[in-house]
Amino acid sequence: MGNNNFDVIIVGGSFAGLSAAMALGRAIRKVLIIDAGKPCNAQTPHSHNFLTQDGKTPAEISALVKDQVLAYPTVSLENDLVTEISGENNNFKVQTARGILYSARKILLATGVKDIMPSIPGFAESWGISVIHCPYCHGYEYRNQNTGILLNHEMAFEFVKLIDNWTQKLTLFTNGVPIFDKAIFQKMKNLDFKIVETEIRELVHDSGFLKRVVFSDGSYQELDALYAKIPFTQHTDIPIKLDCAFDDMGYVKVDEFKRTSVNGVYAAGDITWAFRSVASATAAGTMAGASINKDLIEEKFQYILGV
Repeated sequence: MGNNNFDVIIVGGSFAGLSAAMALGRAIRKVLIIDAGKPCNAQTPHSHNFLTQDGKTPAEISALVKDQVLAYPTVSLENDLVTEISGENNNFKVQTARGILYSARKILLATGVKDIMPSIPGFAESWGISVIHCPYCHGYEYRNQNTGILLNHEMAFEFVKLIDNWTQKLTLFTNGVPIFDKAIFQKMKNLDFKIVETEIRELVHDSGFLKRVVFSDGSYQELDALYAKIPFTQHTDIPIKLDCAFDDMGYVKVDEFKRTSVNGVYAAGDITWAFRSVASATAAGTMAGASINKDLIEEKFQYILGV
């Protein structure tokens, strides 16, 4: 197998990709991780629900993981951007922005997703710090504090009930006239929390830590944390170019073994589901790595036995 030929090329070097690389490295597979270095949790000051690493930054955990994964001699990592993948099972060609062409028998997509920020000043700067998406990741740190939910959607009622577990100092900001079902809205108004329909002008913060939300009429409200459900797009168009199937929410479809609809192409992590966490991405990567190795083994013996 030549220097640019691999059993598996993993596109994306965050937790799902690194976890898969470790599983494959321990299976003595020649693996290349190609990572563009743009994780969606780059601003996040701490990571939780990952045993032995609780409270560390994703960057700290990632650095430790890379050291451990790259200790396996058959695993390597390149800081580059994959621009094109062509070919078919057992004969894929991978082109990068630096002009390097690789080949691989299998492809694992662990490229994650890219959040689409609303055009509210202060939102992007606070994303992942005090403007947050998941109470299991951040709720404990903001327990019993002044908390908002930015949402104008049918799921607002369910999300309010969820966040109420961490704080009752809760305000729903619809950022305009509510557009969801009137019966649900009336049910919410009967609960003991505020609903503000005034449009938001700005989020005032200090290095990403919220101070207040300022409304279009000049009024404001003090705020410590703001949960938001925002749209996303795939971090790369590679899954589309490969003709992978997507679900209705925009995630790449995979089976229980992380196989996509394209033979020889697998996917793991945020690219495949809405539940984002270091722990879940790591578990998905381990499953993907083991699945890829098993499929390589099966193909070897099918060839030997002529079946």
